[in-house]
Amino acid sequence: RAGVRVTWGRHLAAHHEPMKKVSMKDSRFKKGPLEGVRIVDLTTVVLGPYATRILGDMGADVIKVETLSGDQTRHYKPLRHDGMAGYFLNLNRNKRSISVDLKTKEGMKVLTRLLEGAHAFIHNMRQQAADRLGLSYEDVRRVNPDVVYCGAVGFGSAGPYSGRAAYDDVIQAGSGLAAL
Repeated sequence: RAGVRVTWGRHLAAHHEPMKKVSMKDSRFKKGPLEGVRIVDLTTVVLGPYATRILGDMGADVIKVETLSGDQTRHYKPLRHDGMAGYFLNLNRNKRSISVDLKTKEGMKVLTRLLEGAHAFIHNMRQQAADRLGLSYEDVRRVNPDVVYCGAVGFGSAGPYSGRAAYDDVIQAGSGLAAL
């Protein structure tokens, strides 16, 4: 279908195997305290993927939703295989993944179906970008009133810098920490 591509089953970075679909019943995937909890993960780079990795390590079913071109960290050097940088594999282990174009009606239908069965939704987009996509707190709660909504943003949701992206180099420059 246009606008949707399933990229693989589980990230197996810890096992140094090529990406492939594996059964959730595979003995390598041990149960944990968050077994049965489903997380829809729209995070990128470090902050969000690290947080959701911990949830996956604890047994949650984390579904990482990526753009059709994939998370930008897939291509950080060094690469084990094309699109599988060690950095990306480490931060996204114990997750399932799907690529979706959220700017299409079909892509939003896929995300809506995922949200209907989710216990938590986590993103690290600027809140204005999430709102434009129809992923504000109110929008997500209309789909699933019981969902826990987490918007992990660097400058908060209000204030003079709330609309700015918060990458590490931006934070270092703004704080003067890079000069130390």
